[in-house]
Amino acid sequence: MKRLTQILTAVSTSIFASNALAEPLAVGSAVPVVEQKNQDDQVVKLAEVGARGYLLVYFYPKADTPGCTKQACSLRDSYAALTDKGVKTFGVSSDKVAAQKAFKAKYQLPFDLLADSDAKVIDAFGVPKTMGFSKRQAFLFKDGKLVWSDLSASTEKQAEDVLKFIASH
Repeated sequence: MKRLTQILTAVSTSIFASNALAEPLAVGSAVPVVEQKNQDDQVVKLAEVGARGYLLVYFYPKADTPGCTKQACSLRDSYAALTDKGVKTFGVSSDKVAAQKAFKAKYQLPFDLLADSDAKVIDAFGVPKTMGFSKRQAFLFKDGKLVWSDLSASTEKQAEDVLKFIASH
């Protein structure tokens, strides 16, 4: 019985904490060379998009859930201020293309959402996953290099945090 308990504990730990110890990108790291489809089923190559200017890639667990909606709407509501600073914004979750498309339309999000159902982007950025869902995190690159990361990203203040960093540098 003790051995069965140990096996069940090991299996559940691996399922629920899959990639929990992922190493996030360090400041100075290059934008990962990874591509994924957006909500319109078009391929986005993040390293190419982020080669010049600012690139914000933020991760959220699931489209159209309360915290994820607050995070996305924070960035939507500050989109003009972000683009004035030259920030290109991409949201990433393990949702499928159709879910990302519906989320973007429902909340009128002016930026692309990447449908990372195979976790290529999540893994390339070292974002931890639990039960297949990414942790809420954000990464800001300038001219292809990581300049800021938020490994416990805010829901309501995501845009404010990014703009505060840009203003201080």
